[in-house]
Amino acid sequence: MIYLLNEDAGKESFRIKGEDFKYLIKVRRHGVGDTLGFRNPHEIERLHIYRLQEIEARGAFFERVSSEILEIKAMKSLHIGWCVIDNKSVEKVLASLNEIGVEKISFVYCDRSQKNFKPDFKRYERILQASNQQCGRTQMMEFDTYKNIETFIENFPDTKVFDFTPKILACESDFTTVLIGCEGGFSPKEKEFLANQEVFRLNTPMVLRSESAALAVASKILL
Repeated sequence: MIYLLNEDAGKESFRIKGEDFKYLIKVRRHGVGDTLGFRNPHEIERLHIYRLQEIEARGAFFERVSSEILEIKAMKSLHIGWCVIDNKSVEKVLASLNEIGVEKISFVYCDRSQKNFKPDFKRYERILQASNQQCGRTQMMEFDTYKNIETFIENFPDTKVFDFTPKILACESDFTTVLIGCEGGFSPKEKEFLANQEVFRLNTPMVLRSESAALAVASKILL
């Protein structure tokens, strides 16, 4: 854990209890005299360092040592347009995409998306909060949805497309928006519409699942 989110962070002193107390004292086994980082979710760019002063039966008392503006975010920007897939598949890789530094994910309904799948943004945000605390990131990933690929491309005309094609993504490639299909890929109608976009694949003979493709492309561009 790099820091812990707490709405009392920034005060001269405060007391933690409940799940935070269990995690820091029972799981991480911090003791009196240890210093820990806290951030207030309403001013997440500021890092507060506190010293653990006292451990009680069900709580722990901290006093502030220092505060500074310290933002942690990716050096590049990447926006993924991701054709809608099962929430469970997204959840498996969301923390990893967050650690890599993906700035935004737009969930796009495409022809082969199952229309009963609806992105669970509240659950995603809880996963991201835990991920940020573990990796140190201070920027919250953004989410939105688009009703179809046409609308997404209209809003982001410079989008690159991951699909089956002879063109392999070069190591020096650098772009800010990419579209990744769902299981089964793009329909013939969608492929025809996307013919005017730059389409690429990765240098592998294996067929990647949608979530594997998202991880691989993000890693290639951001790391």
